[in-house]
Amino acid sequence: MKQIIASIAMAISTLITIGCDEKKPREIVQTVDWFKEHSKERAEVLAKCNSNPGELGGTPNCINASRAASAITWGAKGGGFDSVKPLNSNDFKKK
Repeated sequence: MKQIIASIAMAISTLITIGCDEKKPREIVQTVDWFKEHSKERAEVLAKCNSNPGELGGTPNCINASRAASAITWGAKGGGFDSVKPLNSNDFKKK
C-alpha cells in the first residue's frame, strides 16, 4: 500500500514539474525612437521578426522596430503624410 501511495505521489510531482514552464528572461522593450537611433539593433530585431512572424510579429520590439523603419523610410521620402495636401473637388474636375 505504501508503494502505491509513493508511486502516485511521484507521478503527481512529475506531472506538476512537467507542467511548469521554465522562466524565460524578460526581453527589454525598446521604444520606436530608440530603434530609430540604433540601426544595427533595429536590423537584427527585424531579421529575427521576419524569420518567425507567426510567433514574434506581434511582440512589442518587433512592432516598435517595424514602426521605426517605416518612419525612417517615410522621412527619407519627404516626411510622410504631413507633406501630402488633402484633395478637394477642384482636383477631380476635368481640365
